[in-house]
Amino acid sequence: MGLTCLCNPWNGLNIITHQIKPAMFTSSCFQTRFVLLIAALAFTAPVSSFGQSFSLGADMVSRYVWRGVDFGESFSIQPTLEFGAGDLAIGSWASYSISANGAGANEHDLYFSYSLGPVSIGMTDYYFPSPGGTPFFDYSDGGAHFLEINASAGGTDDFPLTISGNIFVHNDDDNSVYIELGYPFTVEDVDLGVSVGVVPQESAFYGTGAFGITVLGLSASKEIQITESFSLPVFVSYIVNPTPDVERSFLVFGFSL
Repeated sequence: MGLTCLCNPWNGLNIITHQIKPAMFTSSCFQTRFVLLIAALAFTAPVSSFGQSFSLGADMVSRYVWRGVDFGESFSIQPTLEFGAGDLAIGSWASYSISANGAGANEHDLYFSYSLGPVSIGMTDYYFPSPGGTPFFDYSDGGAHFLEINASAGGTDDFPLTISGNIFVHNDDDNSVYIELGYPFTVEDVDLGVSVGVVPQESAFYGTGAFGITVLGLSASKEIQITESFSLPVFVSYIVNPTPDVERSFLVFGFSL
């Protein structure tokens, strides 16, 4: 689920109504349908170019804070692997606490996204592989997986403001919605961004009793030159979650490889 998380690639927007109900995903053949959906999108979605690529990397973060919630209360390693083909991206992202006490918040996600100009749509499958936890192939209600549909727009030179949203469609009785606005800017050689994230409903998942702001964030990133041929990207995020049941602030440091 990656810092406000400012680390996780799926902080995007999902402005989708409650027309999709969890009951749609409770049949025994849901797993097969989900795999077929991914395959269909991968092989039938038009791509703007035939270029294909793989990318891999990892972030090291002092805390994994996702949408205003601290997962694991410890330093975490967050690897990623992604395949791209034109406007289609399919990948896997994870966050693993280096502390045994934080292992219950370990996360391993699968996702896909498709870009239509400045608009991107996709789905994320959140899985929490805690020690002794629910088996990976348990897609039942109350099982190991939470499915979320997401969409985002903006982030271009002409329209730098980004708006993104997400709605859980499986394993969340509230069908929780999260919406985030972000605006990037630069001061000298530091890339900055401000963000505001809201949950417009009662949600047990986010700990909100009604409409609530869960993220007020400021992020800063730059590259530190180590040698003539190698520089290290570093970032710091200041995050406040003013939700009454949370009311916490975080200052997160990380670097990327």
